[in-house]
Amino acid sequence: MTTAARLPVKPAGADPSWPDDAIEVGRIVDAWGLKGWIKVQPFAADPQALFSSRRWFILPSEKAGVTRPATVAGTLPTLLKITQVKDHGDVVVALAQEVPDRSAAEAMRGARVFIGRGSFPTPPPDEFYWVDLIGLDVVNREGVALGKVVGLLDTGPHSVLRVMPASETKEEAERLIPFVAAYVDEVSLEQRRVTVDWGLDY
Repeated sequence: MTTAARLPVKPAGADPSWPDDAIEVGRIVDAWGLKGWIKVQPFAADPQALFSSRRWFILPSEKAGVTRPATVAGTLPTLLKITQVKDHGDVVVALAQEVPDRSAAEAMRGARVFIGRGSFPTPPPDEFYWVDLIGLDVVNREGVALGKVVGLLDTGPHSVLRVMPASETKEEAERLIPFVAAYVDEVSLEQRRVTVDWGLDY
């Protein structure tokens, strides 16, 4: 299972360069070094999307009281053109043309990093980005509809599908289905369906 941050978001009034398939993949948490490098906390355990794209779109933090990054001027979003990027422990550090020095990098703290889904690397066979699974219909081997994938949980050893029925009742609440071969028979992104070995009474 390959994780990938938040669902696509297109802010109101976004400029034409903002990709329709933008995914929030991390946050800028600090400056790194003296030459304008930024430190990014990725949302994915394997942040390959940050390495695969040289075009990062930036929005300021949505948290109250966080100042707007000084390098974000005019109409949002800002496009950062990444010239270098590398792993640094649990974070990713990057150098962008638009961030010339440490002061500019420090001003970016809290900013949200978005990348177009089309820029993500192709996952290995039988691996999927979380964002591609959300919204898929879930049916069992008997063809009974169990609901839609509304999210996933990362338990460490494996991910768990959060499946919500069309009309939640006391008898039919959210289902948690481990995303492992023992329970998941097939994922079809083309048909927008996940087939599972899961009974109605589980």
